[in-house]
Amino acid sequence: MRVLFLGGTGNISTVCVERCLSLGYQVTLLNRGQRNASFSRPVTCIIGDRHDTDLLRRTAMDYHYDAVANFIGFTPEEIESDIAAFQGQIGQYLFISSTTVYQKPPSYYLIAESTPLSNPYWEYARLKIACEERLNKAYRDSGFPVTIVRPSYTYGPTWIPSAIGGQGYTVADRMRKGLPIVSHGDGQSLWVMTAARDFSVGFVGLMGRAQAIGDAFHITSDEVLTWDQIYQTIARAAGCQPKLVHIPSEVIAPLYPRVGAGLLGDKACSVVFDNSKIKRMVPEYHAAVSFAQGMAQSLAWYDADPARQRVDLDANKMLDHLCSLKFQ
Repeated sequence: MRVLFLGGTGNISTVCVERCLSLGYQVTLLNRGQRNASFSRPVTCIIGDRHDTDLLRRTAMDYHYDAVANFIGFTPEEIESDIAAFQGQIGQYLFISSTTVYQKPPSYYLIAESTPLSNPYWEYARLKIACEERLNKAYRDSGFPVTIVRPSYTYGPTWIPSAIGGQGYTVADRMRKGLPIVSHGDGQSLWVMTAARDFSVGFVGLMGRAQAIGDAFHITSDEVLTWDQIYQTIARAAGCQPKLVHIPSEVIAPLYPRVGAGLLGDKACSVVFDNSKIKRMVPEYHAAVSFAQGMAQSLAWYDADPARQRVDLDANKMLDHLCSLKFQ
């Protein structure tokens, strides 16, 4: 199978490229070449701007790609460019959307692909919805071979996820120093963390499946944790105890709007996903990596080289400020 990745060097996409290579697929990456990534086998690299429709069209015409995986599509304008370039030239177009598109707050605790799409809080989610709508129209009108994939919070082997504080070493550093961190709300909303390695099995498994064209799938873990449990798991991997400060998301949002949009439009809501659809389509998919295992791997990566233990000073300042508010 010949696969083109738009992107291919990010948190999720790097692992998906490796999954393709392990299956013997021929992989081409099209990106700006600004991130270094090493792979276990050779890949073809095209350096260019994904917004260049002529480049996309030439790339599509050079080879017949069985699948194009778009990891860097965020606006309807970008989708319009892709449709113009790839229409009639490829076997399948897989668009990375997001589970943030689902109704917020959800009217039912268990989220399926049929859950309504609506997010009044976060522009990122609304743009993803608009992208999906344009792709679905292209499928209905002209048979554009789209498959929509919606990941939730998916972490790589060097990520330490958090709702407030980024996905780097900052939160773990604060924990190890005995400094408090913020667990939004009462810390009891439910959440799902998915290892990129697990996601890649479902995502790559959709490639080349005619039954997946014109359809949408989310791919998440089945392990459900509260946010307090998420931070406690990170702390155990870091060898310490967390000091959690609970602050309402509605208080955080106006103080730090960039963080607040993702809280009110996503992480403040409990999310539990029904993964039966992706399991039916890709029987080999199951979430094998527990969050505890994932965090042990990430902390081991940071501890292997102290130079990796960089702290985000702006995030630290924000956490200091929020913790000083002392909402309990």
